[in-house]
Amino acid sequence: MGGRFSRRPPTPSLLSEPWRTIHWGDNQSVLQHVKDYKPPTDRQHIRILLHGPVGAGKSNFINSVQSVLRGRMYRQALVDKASSTSFTRQFTTYKIPKEDGQSFYPFVFNDMMGLERSEGVLVDDVKLALRGHVRDGYQFNPASKLSENNPFYNKNPSTNDRVHVLVLVIDANTVSVMSGETVKKIRDIRREASDLGIPQVAILTKIDDACPELQKDLKTVYKVQSLKEKMERFSADVGIPMNCIFPVKNYHQEINIDNDIDSLILSALREIIHCGDDYMNLKKSNDRLTSFNNM
Repeated sequence: MGGRFSRRPPTPSLLSEPWRTIHWGDNQSVLQHVKDYKPPTDRQHIRILLHGPVGAGKSNFINSVQSVLRGRMYRQALVDKASSTSFTRQFTTYKIPKEDGQSFYPFVFNDMMGLERSEGVLVDDVKLALRGHVRDGYQFNPASKLSENNPFYNKNPSTNDRVHVLVLVIDANTVSVMSGETVKKIRDIRREASDLGIPQVAILTKIDDACPELQKDLKTVYKVQSLKEKMERFSADVGIPMNCIFPVKNYHQEINIDNDIDSLILSALREIIHCGDDYMNLKKSNDRLTSFNNM
């Protein structure tokens, strides 16, 4: 029977075609691209600042990147799965050694305390970190921001001290339930980064928990309708464009490297490096123009 009692067919969970292309199984070429990367200026590195709500997987993402680059599981950044408050309390820089053990990759990650409604990192401290004023090892204080007379305040930050890419890490399970206060803090930080010309990227973690389809086959990540809708809603809420949002699965229970997990992490890492490289090239061009105009 038809009419008003007929039911609509259920919306398929998987799209017929992926809405974004990723070259699964081509990890070696992307990995080599990352390994061969050199910044436009000698002795310079890309500083990547990770921020976001508590428990989103910032430290885990750093460990996952190191695992991919080293070809084995790596757990340098400490992670706590039980705490409901931020486990990371200090401002920490992570350098990744190359295979020769004598040099480092020309990009570093900064991990920091997570955003919370009341007890998390202060927005003002994140802004100071963007400008390079926070020294490694600073213990964040949710009650007061870093003061200029604190020994961990860097009064004269160098180009390498300043952030080149701001990465927001967010749990895919929480995208639709983020509080208005959290969204406000994220937008405030984004506005500061934009004023400084710093490019911004978002990493969507725990996608296999949020979308059960991905537990069967991670390669369907860009076919899962519900994940695309989560990303679109997140993009609308915080203002980060869709082409700057990357879903990943961090390593957390695995003890061996997985090619599909690596593919998503490398895809995100490559774009983060590209953003940092573009930022440094633009700044280099602007500095040259300023010098020419002052002649």
